[in-house]
Amino acid sequence: MNELILALPSKGRLEEQARQVFSEAGMRINRPGGARSYQGEVEGRPDVMVRFLSAGEIARELIRGNLHLGVTGADLVHEAAENGADMVDFAVPLGFGRADVVIAVPRAWIDVERMNDLSDVAADFSARRNRWLRVATKYVNLTRRHFFRHGIAEYRIVESLGATEAAPASGAADFIVDITSTGATLMANGLKILDDGVILQSQAGLVVSRRAEFSPAARRLADSIVSALQGSISGS
Repeated sequence: MNELILALPSKGRLEEQARQVFSEAGMRINRPGGARSYQGEVEGRPDVMVRFLSAGEIARELIRGNLHLGVTGADLVHEAAENGADMVDFAVPLGFGRADVVIAVPRAWIDVERMNDLSDVAADFSARRNRWLRVATKYVNLTRRHFFRHGIAEYRIVESLGATEAAPASGAADFIVDITSTGATLMANGLKILDDGVILQSQAGLVVSRRAEFSPAARRLADSIVSALQGSISGS
């Protein structure tokens, strides 16, 4: 009988790296049905059910309490719900999937280096051009919360469905909020990150739901998984 539900990213580099860190901690994760299967197992641990989901879905399901543990990015947890970070514990940073959620503006905006400058530009667009600044992003909630903290209200979000960094060049938006690991793609598209424009530093981690129902056995299992990963990572 499964006491604990653990979710891992379902494909790509994130899946490979997640399975590797678990294996290094003595917990080999198998996917008997192959890449098309959404269910797996921890070798020798029938009390743990492994589910393979997208990293975004893992964040949402942890917040809802439908998973006990999951590997996902901090950015996705913060984006999934306004109080999403309060619904989970970021138990073990895993050291991969590192990226920052940043505010990037055209390099041609030579006088715009900080959030205060962006606030002035937003006011100028409203007064002189009779329209609000447009920001392209997939991170709608993070953007709104960050701009509210900086007192910027005169902007409009353009939800990005494709390559966000191309939005200013195409005319779809004036600047962007996006995730970056090196900044190279932003630079290649004529963008620069504001000096104080890092909204969130993110990486993949083992996240524990605060809303899931844990039996005593499930709690012990969760604690043992957290301890094993912590010991493996600190010793590597």
